[in-house]
Amino acid sequence: MRSIFAATVIALALGAMNFSAPNGAQAQTRATDAADPYIWLEEATSPRAMDWVNTHNAKATAVLEADARYSTLYREALALAEAKDRIPMGSFVHGEIYNFWQDGEHLRGIWRKASLANYQTAEPAWKTVLDVTALGKVEGKSWVFKGANCARPAERRCLLDLSEGGEDAVTIREFDLDTGTFVDGGFFLPKSKARVAWEDENTLLISNAWAPGELTASGYPYIVKRLKRGQSLDQAVVIYRGDKTDGGYGVSPDVLRDSAGRTLAVITRPLDTFSHETYVLTPKGAQRLAIPKKASVDALIGGRVVIKTEEYWTAGGKTFPPGSLTWTSLSALMADPAHLKPKLLYAPSPREALEGSSSTHGKLLLSVLDNVRGRIYVYTPTANGFSRTKLDLPDNVALRVTATDDKSDRAFVSVSGFLTPSSLWLADTASGSLTKVKALPAKFDASGDVVEQFEATSKDGTKVPYFVVHPRDIKYDGSNPTLMTAYGGFQVSSTPNYSAVTGKLWLERGGIYVLANIRGGGEFGPKWHEAGLVDKRQVIYDDFASVAEDLVRRKITSSRRLGIEGGSNGGLLMGVEFTERPDLWNAVVIDVPLLDMIRISKIAAGASWQGEYGDVNANPKAMAFWLKTSPYQNLRADAKYPEPFIFTTTKDDRVGPQHARKFAARMEEMHLPYLFYENTEGGHGSGADLKQQAHTQALTMTYLQMKLMN
Repeated sequence: MRSIFAATVIALALGAMNFSAPNGAQAQTRATDAADPYIWLEEATSPRAMDWVNTHNAKATAVLEADARYSTLYREALALAEAKDRIPMGSFVHGEIYNFWQDGEHLRGIWRKASLANYQTAEPAWKTVLDVTALGKVEGKSWVFKGANCARPAERRCLLDLSEGGEDAVTIREFDLDTGTFVDGGFFLPKSKARVAWEDENTLLISNAWAPGELTASGYPYIVKRLKRGQSLDQAVVIYRGDKTDGGYGVSPDVLRDSAGRTLAVITRPLDTFSHETYVLTPKGAQRLAIPKKASVDALIGGRVVIKTEEYWTAGGKTFPPGSLTWTSLSALMADPAHLKPKLLYAPSPREALEGSSSTHGKLLLSVLDNVRGRIYVYTPTANGFSRTKLDLPDNVALRVTATDDKSDRAFVSVSGFLTPSSLWLADTASGSLTKVKALPAKFDASGDVVEQFEATSKDGTKVPYFVVHPRDIKYDGSNPTLMTAYGGFQVSSTPNYSAVTGKLWLERGGIYVLANIRGGGEFGPKWHEAGLVDKRQVIYDDFASVAEDLVRRKITSSRRLGIEGGSNGGLLMGVEFTERPDLWNAVVIDVPLLDMIRISKIAAGASWQGEYGDVNANPKAMAFWLKTSPYQNLRADAKYPEPFIFTTTKDDRVGPQHARKFAARMEEMHLPYLFYENTEGGHGSGADLKQQAHTQALTMTYLQMKLMN
């Protein structure tokens, strides 16, 4: 029998298309909230909620850890995580190469450095700059290192982001690289989601909650102040003020600097997830930059400002397509920010997508996807524009610029494929020379595997590409255990990647791996993403199901042997596929998910994603769509679902554990089988340290093998 809650939601859905009053969506939200008996699980750390979590954790671990495979999977996952032969990815800082490293001896990690020459040797002589594990023990904090922001051009002073347990909120402390110590009386910001940029070595631009309540509905700051060294926070001076009603991820300052020392201070004011206003700081104060709301300042190089647009932009008598880069001189931009005459730098072909850009001393590097295959181009400023060359790197792999040096034209580029162990190359972008400096040894036996790329046809006729990693001697009889994943949102591209865990714990045991490049992602530029925004989102879920159906049609697998996994927005994807097409899967892993799309704006940072999902409180079409699609609202007691594995973390202050908890509680009410596990640390991820991450991976792989290989 359906629960009263489920019956109420169905009734609301049937009447959803009859909205007429402006506040109809709000009324629907209130009615849905009133029928929700699990709002108490939204209290992230209340004793009642944590008792519920601990009880359900015990049930899941009793099942999964008791499986004979678990202990071996955990040992293998931990060994991979702690392996000393992983590539220590480096960044150019203060004339040396810096790396953050975690292993069995340093669970929370060490920040360390080596010279470039020494870094290129087989065993660099690292010098520890900061031991995060030791710092946490001394200070009695569960510190997680979230990164460093160093003041250019000297890069002597850095702001370190330290999170308690992995939350997005961080404590910011100034660190001196020359002395290897925190600066006595230096810059300090207590725990917050502040955004900080160095204007110079003695001045910060800070977006923060300067007084109680000065946050948007999403929990992000909207007021930017200038803080001088020696000033207290209450002495900072306001330079820009957004509004409490702003959407997205909060107002953010940034300062771009080119090799000649020219600077451009930019302030971005998000209106929703993807639309924003852009301001530049001038002697007259912050002035609005005349670029589209889906455009951004990307780089400053050779006195030229590079601007990326995600929508059609007509300026200076020219029209630029979405996904293109344009440029204008810094002097012209500063002289008249309201009237720009940009020139084209790059425009994508029909099967291309611009992944990102970065700059060295005098070069601009573009990462481009060509039918989901990586390309890296080098653009050099010339008298009339830019010239272009291509780095000669392997094909049919993912390429990524991992670090650039603004004091030379060197850059690090990573190369990775499903069966190609990751390698790191040092590129001299001035000469085009490439040197392989690091290579990951094979972590699993891929000698019998191959990679193929296929296309499925979605419900509306759109061709959806996907990759399949499978044994060379595969039997096309539907018997192959197959794990399929995708993301499908926020213009994030899913590309080939060498995963030691997937290879060792899944492929080596006879599993097949599938990566689907569905709409909502960025594999084919802004249009691929925008095709699935808000109430058009069903195409994303249809794309994913069409790939599954194509796998079954080709007899690569069958529903009995097909499992799916996704996290965050991908967790929402899994939830929708679970409720819409339970017939297609025998295993569903739902990681750190969004699942209650009616109350999303009231949970963690959910209000910041209304540009992606719509505002159900103000948009009747969004409300109507999610009432019939939101996983939490569309569970049915009389449906035949596979038993899912639902994973989340208590410290996730981005998506929040509330979605996963409520979904599991609803399934329990309906007497539906499920497994639920919540890690008490880790933020929006799988764990705060290597042991926690290995535990999560082992639980997941045990579940998948139980469901698909038994």
